[in-house]
Amino acid sequence: MTDPFKTHSRGLTSPPENAVVILPADQSELAVVTRALFVGEGGDVAVRMSGGGVVTLANVPAGTLLPIRVDRVYATGTTAGSILGLW
Repeated sequence: MTDPFKTHSRGLTSPPENAVVILPADQSELAVVTRALFVGEGGDVAVRMSGGGVVTLANVPAGTLLPIRVDRVYATGTTAGSILGLW
């Protein structure tokens, strides 16, 4: 398969190249800091930002792409579902 963009430099504004299903957990860090979260089922998303701040994003609609770098998605306070971490 040909990838005409293979030699282009990658940055935070480039499209993500990887994704993983996130299972919210209060005590577990993600294996990789995300570049974005995709929320498949709407609700609240409680996260720890890569800079250390802890916030709850309220009422995130289903199908939302959040361009945030997080290292943890908490089970407590998260009511959204089908969350993907993109990087």
